[in-house]
Amino acid sequence: MYRLLALFVPPEAAFRTGRGFSFDAGEVTGAIGDSVTVLPLVVALGLLTPASLPHLLAGFGVFQVIWGLYYGVPLSVEPMKALAGLAIAGTLSHGGLVAAGLVAGGVLLVAGRTGSLSWIQQFVGEPVVRGVQFAVACLLVVAAVDLVAGSVGIAAAGAGLALVVALVSRNAVALVVLAVGAVWAATAGGIPAPAAPSLELFPAGGPTLSVGAIEGLLAQLAMTVGNAAVATSLLLSDLYDAEISPDRLADSMGAMNLAAVPLGAVPMCHGSGGLAGKHAFGARTGTANLVAGGFYAGLALVAGLLAAFPMALLGVLLVVVAASLSRVAFTKTDRRLFVAGVGGLAVVTNVAVAFVAATLWWQLRG
Repeated sequence: MYRLLALFVPPEAAFRTGRGFSFDAGEVTGAIGDSVTVLPLVVALGLLTPASLPHLLAGFGVFQVIWGLYYGVPLSVEPMKALAGLAIAGTLSHGGLVAAGLVAGGVLLVAGRTGSLSWIQQFVGEPVVRGVQFAVACLLVVAAVDLVAGSVGIAAAGAGLALVVALVSRNAVALVVLAVGAVWAATAGGIPAPAAPSLELFPAGGPTLSVGAIEGLLAQLAMTVGNAAVATSLLLSDLYDAEISPDRLADSMGAMNLAAVPLGAVPMCHGSGGLAGKHAFGARTGTANLVAGGFYAGLALVAGLLAAFPMALLGVLLVVVAASLSRVAFTKTDRRLFVAGVGGLAVVTNVAVAFVAATLWWQLRG
């Protein structure tokens, strides 16, 4: 896998930071820093779409390790949230998700190699990016309502648990609800024997380029340019004194998706939120990625455990993720009415229409 990536991201472009690797409690606790949104979205994809949960988890495990070794800092590896959210909400087919991930990988690789991110960024203002984040959050809430309707009592209990945990640590809410659901699933269905994901191309179905895939791709690229490339590069400099340019991060993401999506992984990106989460939990070197990689790989072996995960609790998890996305969307901009309008337009039309309309409006009136 590493040799395959080297075809796209040459070793001389690795930008190693010289920080090395440390082994202490902070690296272990930091390993869970960006799992707060990763695990709920991955579990939702595995349970609500044809995507294979073991392959999804294995993809995160492999690339946590690769980028930890490659860069030497706890670089985040997250789902491409716009694409994942649209697939979970049912507005993007699995084939469309695969196609969008492959095209996104190609676009990011070309953008990184040609230094085009700065040119792209000038057309997509940050309020547009925040609007897309809020739009995805709105669609996740709509999907959550359908899941909760089947068992309101369980959902109410889960929501109560989430509120109690939030009083102690807002960052731990998703993980606690997920853990409770996993225990429920283990009690109902038992603990399966460990089984490794199969090594095959497109284990859950191949790409299908469609209008929905193009819509999702546009929305995702808006978020990726702003959050996964530019903002992450700035945060790496601020927190770790690591000079890794947005274009190099685009290289990484492009190579990652072209290598991983055909093997059943969800389209993945870096992200400033996950990076900040890892730092807040104590991660200072790439060791945190090695720990996280082992954690995801272990989950991939027993992914069948989650087959009996209660759908009502999954709805609660989606609301928690939506709340997190909304919080970021509204606290990172002073154009809150604009952001709310983009989200509302996405609900009544779709994310692509909202994105294009917001970009045009921003260019004309921003």
